[in-house]
Amino acid sequence: MAYSIRFPRRRDISDRNGRYAIRLCVTKDKRRKYIALNLYVLPQYWDEAGEQFIILRNLKGAEQKAENKQREADNALLVKFKVRAREIIERFELEGIDWTLNQFEDAFLNTARQGRFNDYFTARIKELHATGHIGNAKTYEQAQDMLKLYDRKLDQRLFSDIDLRYVRGFDVFLQKRGCRGNTRKFYFKALRAILNRANAEGVGSVATYPFGRGGFEISKLEETTDKRYLPASELLKLKNASASDPRCEYARKLFLFSYYCYGISFVDMALLSASHIKHMEDGDYIVYKRQKIKRQKNVKPISIKITPAIRQLIESLQAGSPTVDDYLLPIITRSGYTDEKLYTHIRGRYSKYQKYLRMLAEELQIAFHLTSYVSRHTAAMTLQRNHVPREVISQMLGHTDLETTNVYLDSFDNRVIDEAAKVL
Repeated sequence: MAYSIRFPRRRDISDRNGRYAIRLCVTKDKRRKYIALNLYVLPQYWDEAGEQFIILRNLKGAEQKAENKQREADNALLVKFKVRAREIIERFELEGIDWTLNQFEDAFLNTARQGRFNDYFTARIKELHATGHIGNAKTYEQAQDMLKLYDRKLDQRLFSDIDLRYVRGFDVFLQKRGCRGNTRKFYFKALRAILNRANAEGVGSVATYPFGRGGFEISKLEETTDKRYLPASELLKLKNASASDPRCEYARKLFLFSYYCYGISFVDMALLSASHIKHMEDGDYIVYKRQKIKRQKNVKPISIKITPAIRQLIESLQAGSPTVDDYLLPIITRSGYTDEKLYTHIRGRYSKYQKYLRMLAEELQIAFHLTSYVSRHTAAMTLQRNHVPREVISQMLGHTDLETTNVYLDSFDNRVIDEAAKVL
């Protein structure tokens, strides 16, 4: 489809300072559409053939230098206008639209009125805070802060600026800061989510989207992590030994509660309340939805039968520390907290829990780096060792797809490999 994009200078009307307007001219099928750009130029500073502002060299006066700098900025703006015009036309062609000049004008002016990339990013973070999605908001804030370190002109960027070259540059920047693959993946997933949402709302730049086919592959950043499940002998230590330090004993009981409850996460443990206990014909169950995915469509609740071991841990934890606001476990210690205050409080308690786990491993002489994730991975691996199908393990862990479960379980331990080798 033949078209042209030009920036001609008006010759018929000037403003009171003798400057003439620069307009965008789009031609299609020998018909033209002129669009005002709010750019003006004195004739002596306009390159008619190149359709750009003339940049002078070796200027001495401060005022002349300032005017020259403005002309440089205006040339950069013309480049952005051309990119914007091209991507609108490319989007029309990708969608099979036999566009008119009026359609182009509407699309161009609408894009011109839209906010910049970082403004949209900030608005999205505020929206997440306002709707109680504090964890996601914090994730986006971390990604935005890192982008600000990478790009001092982030506030000026349009969506079309966030292209493949920009993203690759960001990746190089992260590598120079010493970020490993999984950390870089964290930032890029947040950036991709923002761009996907902007495109879905019609305010992004589909033509310069950097993560599509042939674009930047986030999945290749993922690194294999060390095994995070306890050997059976170390797990037995945790089950049978008590810690002398009350903080370590508290962490031991929480770890085992998580393990027996299919690797329930710390935040889900913290938010369990008496209302999550359901009385059924064959016993009592803890029934909850994972905080991480509970707002997604068709998320099924996880049902955990309260075994004698789980019940004993609940009673022991409650006896050791008082609970507040009907919470099941003594993790949240402040009454009445909601939204961001509650989120911040749980994060603080989580940090202490991680510290207590390190102390616990040292006291019980467990040669393993204990973290909150280890209980979850250990539960998954124990189920697999006992020949529970992965589809069932996936449901017990509350994964939305089997692929996530496979990531947990695909790094078999040596014992499994040794057993398999016997058939050779």
